Amino acid sequence: MNILFYLLPKSDVVYVYDDYSLRQAMEKMEYHKYSAVPIISRAGGYVGTLTEGDILWELRRRQTTDLRAVEEVKIRSLNRKWDNQPVNINCEIEDLIMTSMNQNFVPVIDDNRVFIGIVTRKSIIEYCYKQYKKLV
Repeated sequence: MNILFYLLPKSDVVYVYDDYSLRQAMEKMEYHKYSAVPIISRAGGYVGTLTEGDILWELRRRQTTDLRAVEEVKIRSLNRKWDNQPVNINCEIEDLIMTSMNQNFVPVIDDNRVFIGIVTRKSIIEYCYKQYKKLV
């Protein structure tokens, strides 16, 4: 089965660029109420995942809660605990399911590692449920 049926395209995904300041990323995540977002480069490549925990640990390391103090801190300079593992657009649905077991969303990349969107865990669970209902 083609995973494109489940793809939320890049144009519909909330993401941050790796050259965003920590403040910009925090404000974007707060506005959209997300606890994790993909990080991409200006060239469109998938870089990793920014989480609330990454932000909190950076604020603690800097011993500040002042947003002005982190306006110059670039996302690419943060130590991230975890990056959601991407899948290639040509992967099989089984690979997508296994990858989604440990992350809320699965970034999808093309052969050049260019970020093209995400597949949410919700859509994967819906797929599995439909497959289950066919068997029952």
